[in-house]
Amino acid sequence: MTLPLYGTASQSAGFSSDRARSVVRLRSADSTAERHAADFAVARTPNEILRAMDADWSSIFVVSDGSIDVPGTFNGRLIAVPQKYAYLADGDVLGFDHSSRKFRTLFRRNSPHNSFLVTERCNNYCLMCSQPPKDVDDRWILKEIKESLPFIDPATHALTFTGGETLSDWENFMAVLKECRDRLPATAIQVLTNGRAFANSEIVDAWKGICHPNLMAAIPVYASVDHIHDHVVQAKGAFDETVLGILKLKDRGQRVEIRVVLHALTAPIIEETGRWIARNLSFVDHVALMGLENTGFAIANDAILWMDPMDYRDGLAKAVDHLIAAGVNVSVYNLPKCVLPRSIWPHALQSISDWKNGFVEECNRCDEKNTCSGFFTTGRPRFSRGVSAITS
Repeated sequence: MTLPLYGTASQSAGFSSDRARSVVRLRSADSTAERHAADFAVARTPNEILRAMDADWSSIFVVSDGSIDVPGTFNGRLIAVPQKYAYLADGDVLGFDHSSRKFRTLFRRNSPHNSFLVTERCNNYCLMCSQPPKDVDDRWILKEIKESLPFIDPATHALTFTGGETLSDWENFMAVLKECRDRLPATAIQVLTNGRAFANSEIVDAWKGICHPNLMAAIPVYASVDHIHDHVVQAKGAFDETVLGILKLKDRGQRVEIRVVLHALTAPIIEETGRWIARNLSFVDHVALMGLENTGFAIANDAILWMDPMDYRDGLAKAVDHLIAAGVNVSVYNLPKCVLPRSIWPHALQSISDWKNGFVEECNRCDEKNTCSGFFTTGRPRFSRGVSAITS
């Protein structure tokens, strides 16, 4: 089941009016760790509420179906949320809006895959964008992220920053990455960016100056032909800026991943794109070949983007072969394993998104279902051949 990562609290109290939002860290009511002003004791039963009050917690986060009442003697800060958010636990971090009572889960301590949305602004307008850009002033998000970082578990394995274009407000974002360097030096930091900003040497030098030991820029290149890439991202000249940005990053010894989303505009030429990357950008650290996600603009542009994976599987296999021959680390995501040539299977990885992993009807008839490493559904099983087992 997909976790609800945002919503509206059923009740809140005790918040001051001198600021609009707060970052909240959840802690066990029995925690003996040093408390911070942002800490809230999690309570799921009347007994846990009483224990939190006895332990002098001034802030309590209640998860219930509405049947739990907080004693009138409690006069601290209170947030109450419905039972569907019961997954929230010790070490999780939320952003909370005081007036609307809206909240968003910013970090889950028990999840291996955490990401921060940096902005909804972008200078591309990709035809299949899963996070359609908005022309808004959302610089407050970076401030909230920076406020959240001290509460992130230092043992966190990986953290992703996504957008919009993460480098829209690049100077303030670099300050956030420096906080990651200082507070999360053992955490792998991945930044999703269209890469165009790195054509500016000042920005590349600032990126290099962060000196995080495990920082990577994940940059899309949708074709080996400039006008196709520019059409996909709806920005003239984007291809030249993106490639120049990649070259400047690698010239300064920075880690880069290239991402290619496969659809009707990019998949028919994927072999050529793979060969071009292998010949010209073989020094990148990773190449991710990714099936189209049926969300965002991809839904609105379905008529021009949808292509059955069976129709480009051979070209995809050849692209993988070119990249492997050049010594490039390559992975395939978001595609049914059963429609991929077996030569690609070692490179086909399960999606990190829970909503993309699940059975489709054909899987239930598959003899290999119980041995498959995972399952994937696009929400519309339109494959032209029988399915044997699928994973992303």
